[in-house]
Amino acid sequence: LGRRHTSLDVETWAWTPDSLAVRSAQNTEAQMRKLKIIEHISLDGVIQHSADDDDFPYSDWTAPYRTPAGRDAMLAAYGGSFDLLLGRRTYDIWSGFWPKAPSSPMADRLNAATKYVATHRPESLEWGPFEGLGPDIVEGIRRIKSQDGPDLILSGSSTLTSTLLEHGLADEVVLIVSPVLLGTGKRFFAEGTPARAFELVSTQATPSGVILSAYKVAGPLKTG
Repeated sequence: LGRRHTSLDVETWAWTPDSLAVRSAQNTEAQMRKLKIIEHISLDGVIQHSADDDDFPYSDWTAPYRTPAGRDAMLAAYGGSFDLLLGRRTYDIWSGFWPKAPSSPMADRLNAATKYVATHRPESLEWGPFEGLGPDIVEGIRRIKSQDGPDLILSGSSTLTSTLLEHGLADEVVLIVSPVLLGTGKRFFAEGTPARAFELVSTQATPSGVILSAYKVAGPLKTG
């Protein structure tokens, strides 16, 4: 920063051009919407929950482990106000359920959220409010993060998780780990996802054995 000047009880700063540029960059970063990835995940890294177009045999494998404590922890992880970042497949699955679901804290928040969707067919979106990300997904997410609004949450949408981390767009990851081994299904990260380090923010266990762990993205992996 610049030199510090003190006159009686008044303190001012002499800003240099470099310090002003740094301050501007810091303010921009502070104003960016945060993006949080929240995933239900098995011990072997599977986040798939439905058959989709393949032969995945274990639909709704989280059901035996749901508890009131887990529900409350999920609500806390999502927060009171948020927008959603979704792949098209996850959007289509959720749009077939949540608009018709009975009113509840989670249903009401999901239905109220703006859904930013990675899709080649934005004209066919119906569950609103919604907005297509555009042809360049990375630039679309950067644009949305720079706008005013609540923080963003990505859930499901396995095709987007690797892209978010590769381009430094994710700020936090919340993993809801069920005590199961599935052996097949779509994984959290695709093969070849750039290595990253994370910092543990919090962890919580539910009576059914589910562990919720929140991590901040710390940057590239350091070894040695």
